[in-house]
Amino acid sequence: MDEERPRSQTVNTTASTYSENFSSSASFAYDKLFLRTAPGLLLLAEIVFGLLVWALIAGSEYFHFPAFGWVMFVAVFYWVLSVFFLIIYITRAYTRIPKVPWTLIGLWFNGSACVLYLIAAIVDATSVSEDIHRRHNYDSWTASAFFAFLVTACYAGSTYFSFQSWRTRS
Repeated sequence: MDEERPRSQTVNTTASTYSENFSSSASFAYDKLFLRTAPGLLLLAEIVFGLLVWALIAGSEYFHFPAFGWVMFVAVFYWVLSVFFLIIYITRAYTRIPKVPWTLIGLWFNGSACVLYLIAAIVDATSVSEDIHRRHNYDSWTASAFFAFLVTACYAGSTYFSFQSWRTRS
């Protein structure tokens, strides 16, 4: 006495709002003009000079001096994040996720990088000591201190442009 019940032809579906935050196009745009703007040039300079800071320290015997560990942390951390932001800005991926406050994130990123890089540059410069047996370390550390101050200036400029952008969008 298996009686088959008639099945309902009604199908209930639900829509997710998660997909509404992204564009329907899967391709990313390439903004080649971004690198010609002042913020783009500063970001590129931050990446190049930041790479020089940590490469010059990493090529020496910095692990004997704890202060250079801090400088390496700041340099590598902000270098990786700067490369990430360069990719985000060049591909215009920030336009695909409009709910993220990109101008505020850029302001916080550049402001924190400026402050922490200034501290790291001061630590780097004050930790340089000429060791007769390790002339290479002295030259590398002196050059890294110079580039650390240069990167700090670049992040200060980026902070200014981020503040201007945040202020006009708020």
